[in-house]
Amino acid sequence: MLPKEVEHGDLVRVIKGSEVIEGIVLPSTEFSSEDIIVLKLPSGYNIGVSTRGARFEVLRKGAVRISPEVPMGRTAISGNGDLRISLISTGGTIVSKVEYETGAVKPAITAEELVDMVPELLKHIKELEVVELYRLFSEDITPRHWEKISAAVADKVMEGYDGVVIAHGTDTMSFTASALAFALRNLPVPVILVGAQRSSDRPSSDTILNLRACAITVRNAPFGEVVVAMHGSTSDRYVLIHRGVKVRKMHSSRRDAFQSINDLPLARVGFPEESFTLINSRYIPRSSRERFNVLNRFSSKVFLLKVFPGIDCSIIDVVSSKGFRGLVIEGTGLGHIRNECVETIRRAVEGGLVVVMATQTLFGRVNMKVYTTGRRLIKAGVIPALDMLPEVALVKLSWLLGNYRDRDEVVKLFLSNIANEINELHPHYLFPRWYHEGGVR
Repeated sequence: MLPKEVEHGDLVRVIKGSEVIEGIVLPSTEFSSEDIIVLKLPSGYNIGVSTRGARFEVLRKGAVRISPEVPMGRTAISGNGDLRISLISTGGTIVSKVEYETGAVKPAITAEELVDMVPELLKHIKELEVVELYRLFSEDITPRHWEKISAAVADKVMEGYDGVVIAHGTDTMSFTASALAFALRNLPVPVILVGAQRSSDRPSSDTILNLRACAITVRNAPFGEVVVAMHGSTSDRYVLIHRGVKVRKMHSSRRDAFQSINDLPLARVGFPEESFTLINSRYIPRSSRERFNVLNRFSSKVFLLKVFPGIDCSIIDVVSSKGFRGLVIEGTGLGHIRNECVETIRRAVEGGLVVVMATQTLFGRVNMKVYTTGRRLIKAGVIPALDMLPEVALVKLSWLLGNYRDRDEVVKLFLSNIANEINELHPHYLFPRWYHEGGVR
């Protein structure tokens, strides 16, 4: 436990008997003992020091700023190209040189540091702006952050940038991508979320190629959509550009962790030639800046419930009683939950809860007309999520409840295709050549 006068980021001198240690106080992890503080030494190493019997002298308050949310800072650098790109940093591995808890006292990058990592960007850019908006683990991002991120992106779009890139942690990247896709209407430029599975100080980092792919996409993409740019293979051969409302992180650690679900990626960026290949002709074309608009309120009162054998139906009553306005059920198969829960759901719907059914199979779509349980759920007022991923259904419902008050309007818009989040047919039928030839090579 820190002495009262000592805060994270302070430069301190710790005196224990004849031993004197100086360093910057870092945040401890949840596994640290209460009597241990972590110091970053001038050498760059971190050590744990017991506070028992120690005397502290604060040499400089706030020597390093350590805060998850910081005032927006901006740095910019000029290159030899013609693109103006704004990169908004929210945190995540891509803007970390070492792990947060073990010494990354500044998990953010300046434009200069970015170009040091990826000098190839200079040939594409006229101006690269880096805006530090947050320093957050992606699991700490909430609907309130979606509102602020979308507002920051909107400002950059209206300032005339050719593209906006958002550095984001990968764990919840698809949630934020979906939120921006619904909030930013009629985009005149691509908005690209980019992350990394390996931090930039590691030899196997995927940071460099993913960032290079963003610049190439800004130059070549015909679409005005929110997309995710991540490695398409474990090697450094190509990066895939996924539609933001049709992508999911499918592996905890592989560099090619992201996959388009019930859709094709929009494009492929190949290396080392820096080629751009449009894969999916079903895209939203770039609009004019005059038509661009923002609708970016989100409700935090939406709950996601995963169905499992023996689920206690009373959890639905709890959700209703806690003031939630929306419930997305991640059902089994074609969209099911145990029959015993149907009556509970009916009461919740009658009480004003908007209930949506998605499927935990991910691939395929909800069809509640096939089996008796599904038909009972339809009569109870449950709305099918069609082929939307559960997290996309959650974000879409959050967005609708944040911007519309009329329930009938919410239901109508939920079933409407707003950002190509709904495919009427499975990609096998939409893109037979892709499937028959084995996809990207």
